[in-house]
Amino acid sequence: MKTECRIVTINPDAPEPEFIKDAADAVERGDIVSFPTTCLYGLGVDALNPAAVRRIFDIKGRPRSKPILVLIKDSASLEPLVTSIPACAIPVMNKFWPGNVTLVFNARKQVPADLTAGTGKIGIRMPAHKVAQALSGAVENPITGTSANFSGEKGYSQLSDFNAKIIQSLALVLDAGPLRGGTVSTIVDVTINPPKILREGKISAEDIYDVL
Repeated sequence: MKTECRIVTINPDAPEPEFIKDAADAVERGDIVSFPTTCLYGLGVDALNPAAVRRIFDIKGRPRSKPILVLIKDSASLEPLVTSIPACAIPVMNKFWPGNVTLVFNARKQVPADLTAGTGKIGIRMPAHKVAQALSGAVENPITGTSANFSGEKGYSQLSDFNAKIIQSLALVLDAGPLRGGTVSTIVDVTINPPKILREGKISAEDIYDVL
């Protein structure tokens, strides 16, 4: 039987280790937690747990044709997720990670097909927000970073925005107060050369091309 969602207030600049551990433990049990990213609150599960990833799709009402990006703690965490790191990806990673750029790589076979929406490709970002960094660093596997809202609806930048049905599906919310909202991450496909910008967001296309 599911327990009631726990909401804790966490310091956005110096996250309390005990709250991060609680969230990491929940993720590793297969539960879903919500946590702050730079602009919006996200939904985090173990990205290599197929059942947990499917729950994210079900809760959000997200079409199975839309992949879910993942968050990693460091560049070494790419190895179990991607078949290779193309040379064109390296200057972008060096300049914009951690930050608001999601890179699309060819995924390894063990990556859940739901995560890639059957495309064989996976979007990966290294988060800049201190809480997201701490959580991704505390969980053994990468975590999902999809926004904490129903598919097609506006993302949540503060706890009061959350739909009650989303809250009911969670084990824990790390409430870091209001986030700044605004522009989403820029998505760059580095499986082709030259890389292709799939979505221009916080980081401009010009800034991306300047480092290539």
